[in-house]
Amino acid sequence: MLEVKVSPEGEVIGYASLFGGPADAVNDVVQAGAYHASITTRLPLMLREHKGLPIGQWIEAAEDDIGLKVRGVVTDPATLADLRAGRLDGLSIGYIATKAHRDAAGRRVLVEVNLQEVSIVRRPASSRARVLSVKSFPAAGAAIITESTMEDENAAAPDLAALETKTAELVAGVETKMTAAITAALAPLTDRLGKVETTLRRPGAAVAPETKGAEAPERKAFENYLRGGTAGMDYTEVKTLRTGDDTSAGYLAPAEFIAEVDKNIVLWSPVRQLATVRNTTRGSVELPKRIGRPTATWVEELEDREDTETGSRYGKSAYEVKELTAYVDVAFSTLEDAAVDIFAELAGDLAEEFGQAEGQAFVTGNGVKRPMGFMSDTTIPSVVTGDAAKILPDSLIDLFHALPSPYRTNAVWGMNSTTLGACRKLKTTTGEYLLSMTGLAGSPVTTILGRPVVELPDMPDVAGDNIPVVFGDFAQGYRVFDRVGFSLLRDDLTQRTKGKCRFHARKRVAGGVRKSEALRKLIVAAS
Repeated sequence: MLEVKVSPEGEVIGYASLFGGPADAVNDVVQAGAYHASITTRLPLMLREHKGLPIGQWIEAAEDDIGLKVRGVVTDPATLADLRAGRLDGLSIGYIATKAHRDAAGRRVLVEVNLQEVSIVRRPASSRARVLSVKSFPAAGAAIITESTMEDENAAAPDLAALETKTAELVAGVETKMTAAITAALAPLTDRLGKVETTLRRPGAAVAPETKGAEAPERKAFENYLRGGTAGMDYTEVKTLRTGDDTSAGYLAPAEFIAEVDKNIVLWSPVRQLATVRNTTRGSVELPKRIGRPTATWVEELEDREDTETGSRYGKSAYEVKELTAYVDVAFSTLEDAAVDIFAELAGDLAEEFGQAEGQAFVTGNGVKRPMGFMSDTTIPSVVTGDAAKILPDSLIDLFHALPSPYRTNAVWGMNSTTLGACRKLKTTTGEYLLSMTGLAGSPVTTILGRPVVELPDMPDVAGDNIPVVFGDFAQGYRVFDRVGFSLLRDDLTQRTKGKCRFHARKRVAGGVRKSEALRKLIVAAS
């Protein structure tokens, strides 16, 4: 089912993952659409057996009715030889499961997956078990555990008919045991409900009147259901629960039951959305950089060509990966009693906190235990406002034209909300505002001289010698490298003696200026 076809040119086509059942060795199934968000932003790496350097490049990844189909070109000669000889013919994925749930059968359904890489692996023993799932990135210091259904390549091929018969027998046995267990578990409840029904059918049987001021029965029944399910509820409480059109979908919360958490708004600089983002498998990234240009001179036909002191010279730009960590302790009683999904709330809060921390580093970071921000980079050219205390309209025009024209096409203005308010008051000599608000109703686009304005809350305010405005093409000027995406680990043991559960979060990222000529800063100064 998951064949890998190799063309003479080294092109590889195959399915890296199948949708739906049956479940894999660890009882997981992948839901259709799980890879959509990941593959629309970037293509995965092409590795061999989930390790080492890339052996080629995936040039296409798309979902269809069957699963995740990939197409790429293998450039590693050894891997290409093994593919053509049939020693490699399987595809395997490495990913982080960002959204999942358990279905009625107890299987974990992967709803959303952050795809990291697709590896070419050895031939699996079963045609339905060609995916070697790297379930998640472990916490620091822990070993990577992979689930595999592959057998030793030297072992004899299994008898598929006998294997299918044995599987059917095992499934039938499990179903029989589950049916017996469920029947036994429901027996006390069935007996209890029968007695209650008999009592209610007797003449004169009546329901006790509701006491004024008591808690609404619907709310009480629903809270009891959340804490312990229907097993610990009596017949009248079960009847109180409201159901939707589909009774198998569960019970509806009462009108006054609101499961939400009030939060303050957290602002962070959206540099990641503006910059070019890449993945890396190393602790540091080095990119070649031209630091000198060749010198061209005019000469006669037979004239000697003179040596020039300057010429094309190349250096390198280094980006060191930094680690961002946080942890939160939550009482077990809170996890057990809260009506909201505390685990999901914590994941959202920590991701929000990481976004704020890395956004600030991308703007003002000094490179010490954090990425280097563009405000700390001294190689970016600057323009002065012409006034020691404020921004003048002409200074914005000077800043606009100080940026080389090829970068203006995708350039944006960056400033905080206070500076934006000051710029909105600037007018031309004819009385027209320099800044304009255009776009559809409800979603205006703020522009200055035709280029959009992005709010960067970590930028400084307008004051003497400050740099309140930056202008440029961040996709060309700034790079972000993700080593490990946001990961969250639940630790039930470390703080258990204190009655708490600890949630660890970590992220590894690098950042820095790629092309200083693609950015310009505005300094509040007279000259």
